[in-house]
Amino acid sequence: MPGRGLFVAFEGGEGTGKSTQARLLFDWLGLHEVPARLTSEPGGTPPGARIRALLLDPATGALAPRAEALLYAADRAHHVATVVLPALDAGEVVLTDRYVDSSLAYQGAGRALELEEVRRLSSWATGGLVPDLTVLLDLPPGAGLARALGRAAADRLESESIDFHERVRATFRALAGAEPHRYLVLDAGGPAEEIAAAVRERVAALLPGRVA
Repeated sequence: MPGRGLFVAFEGGEGTGKSTQARLLFDWLGLHEVPARLTSEPGGTPPGARIRALLLDPATGALAPRAEALLYAADRAHHVATVVLPALDAGEVVLTDRYVDSSLAYQGAGRALELEEVRRLSSWATGGLVPDLTVLLDLPPGAGLARALGRAAADRLESESIDFHERVRATFRALAGAEPHRYLVLDAGGPAEEIAAAVRERVAALLPGRVA
């Protein structure tokens, strides 16, 4: 893939296993000696880590929805410019835990902002960069939150109401339904290895001749 790598985003609500599946795919690509970059949003850069702390720390308290959306966009703009695009230009497979769909779901539906306004903001921040594949890990919010809160104290977003998280899930599913060719939707309640196998199969089809 000289000059253009493959861009894969992992999306979903809280506790759906995005980080786990991104790591499993990264490790599998490494076994096949496929150059890959594993990253995440927010916080995939040093400045982004500071933005992440502000966004997720419960001590931050309430943020105006537009301010929250702008902070996520700022993190994403720097992330794409300094991590994602250079890796893609080097021909790497870039795996990101969250991308634009998370802003559409969390700030658009969750915070009741106009979805198209959030989409335009995100498109401007990323220069219009769209993943080649988005893996949506789908799970009822109650089950996902139970997983997440079993690992650590709730952050600002995990502390939101179940109605908030239901809106987030519905928006993720609607986004996938609108562009089925670009999404792989998987039941996140299944065994991690079965999910990983389905992800590998889809990614292998996008890397012909490079993985067995």
